[in-house]
Amino acid sequence: MEKEIEKLKQLKEEREKMMQRRSSTAVEKVKERQGGNDAIVTVCPDCGSHQLVHDYERAELVCQGCGRVLDDNIIDRGPEWRAFDHDQRMKRSRVGAPMTFTIHDKGLSTMIDWRNRDSYGRAISSKNRAQLYRLRKWQRRIRVSNATERNLAFALSELDRMASALGLPRNVRETAAVVYRDAVDKNLIRGRSIEGVAAAALYAACRQCSVPRTLDEIAEVSRVSRKEIGRTYRFISRELGLRLLPTSPGDYVPRFCSGLGLKGEVLSRAMEILKQAGERELTSGRGPTGVAAAAIYISSILSGERRTQREVADVAGVTEVTIRNRYKELAEQLDIEIIL
Repeated sequence: MEKEIEKLKQLKEEREKMMQRRSSTAVEKVKERQGGNDAIVTVCPDCGSHQLVHDYERAELVCQGCGRVLDDNIIDRGPEWRAFDHDQRMKRSRVGAPMTFTIHDKGLSTMIDWRNRDSYGRAISSKNRAQLYRLRKWQRRIRVSNATERNLAFALSELDRMASALGLPRNVRETAAVVYRDAVDKNLIRGRSIEGVAAAALYAACRQCSVPRTLDEIAEVSRVSRKEIGRTYRFISRELGLRLLPTSPGDYVPRFCSGLGLKGEVLSRAMEILKQAGERELTSGRGPTGVAAAAIYISSILSGERRTQREVADVAGVTEVTIRNRYKELAEQLDIEIIL
């Protein structure tokens, strides 16, 4: 009986200690002296959980696993104002546009608007317009202060022009700008045209972001030849250590099907054909656009939404002979019966 009472007392004490530990509001941070700065807690010292929740209403940092309060005096780094709709948020916000690599100064410099109006929207008097004109002129001059910034300003505007012509998303433009900046930092631009390096950086960014564009498509919107873009791309990928996998034919299928106005059934069947071809190694050593175009041509016939070889060739940017050769290989090796 006494042993059971002692066990109960021990269990009660352990439970009280656990409750005290969970409700404790003492700050216990793991301090790592690196330049005099304390490291931020990312792991709960009790249960080892990484699921830490910031409760800004109570200014507490709480572990979601065991419930322990790790900090009771955290700082809310958000705005001090509240907004209930987009217009109110834009009106009360006092910050500018986010930092971007697609502008030579990363978008952090001051911009003087071309409209002759003050911050309240009122027209500036004619007496002060001459001063504003001079300020605007000097602002344009000091934004580009040396040769490197002039190089970046021209190259990034060229990148933006080519990306707009190809309809590329924002992440591809940012990646291309980062690749070009790395090439400038390693002095890879010397002896090469700015347009050629910019086009090669855009081609590399397309492959990194799995938004494939062929060298012919890049060359159409650039001011340099396909041969120079390919040569420059191989050079910067080797010097920058860009490890890019070969483009898969399946990456081109959605874009080609969209250009031909085909339904999702045709797309899924074309992807299945490419999967079977990849398992039998029928795609290795062949151009991905030609294989993708042949798979779409076969799929359109099997699905009853036939497109001619000329239509598929125009969208894919290959010749009819290429499609004819590739679809015959796929049909023969995969035992696909096509009724023309």
